[in-house]
Amino acid sequence: MPTILDEPYFTLVPDWACEVVSPFTERIDRSRKLRIYAEAGIQHLWLINPVARTLEVLRLREGFWTIVGVYCDSDLVRIEPFEAFGLELDILWADPPANTSATV
Repeated sequence: MPTILDEPYFTLVPDWACEVVSPFTERIDRSRKLRIYAEAGIQHLWLINPVARTLEVLRLREGFWTIVGVYCDSDLVRIEPFEAFGLELDILWADPPANTSATV
């Protein structure tokens, strides 16, 4: 957004949106909201599922969502539209995975 106006809402469509899904909202997030985002012309969408510990990356192509990638757990990712930055997925989860390696 080139400048932030003193307005009660924005009319500029964002390039990217992110939804945090849960067992209670996933049906709406994956149906109604995906249609709304596509109709608005949002080009990039991330679906974060903290229960499954996954990040699903979607891109809008010719009015339809395509899966760019699905990442999980402690993956270090560089994904559009922020591929210039590395994101460690561990920071997204409330409880980091238990260390399963044996220590002596």
